[in-house]
Amino acid sequence: MTKKIKPETLPDFDPAQHLETSEDMAAYLSIVMEEDDPALLAAALGDIARARGMSEVARSAGVTREALYKALRPNAHPRFETISKVCKSLGLRLHVEPAH
Repeated sequence: MTKKIKPETLPDFDPAQHLETSEDMAAYLSIVMEEDDPALLAAALGDIARARGMSEVARSAGVTREALYKALRPNAHPRFETISKVCKSLGLRLHVEPAH
């Protein structure tokens, strides 16, 4: 007999735990960008920053750790300048291509 699993008993999924390489991070961010949702982009950058170490990313981006958490929380709408600084500190570049 198979034991039934209740969804509410499952642990929360944390993408940051699965983002180990720069390639993983770039692929994750590329997929998120396809959704065309700025809040989702901010949250994904937050996941990547947590995977790298929020304090290190904040220091490299020239912002406080608290400000970075606030800017990259789900449903946040950070300024492009913040997105750009965070991407640079993560060693990632945003890529633009024509829409099909």
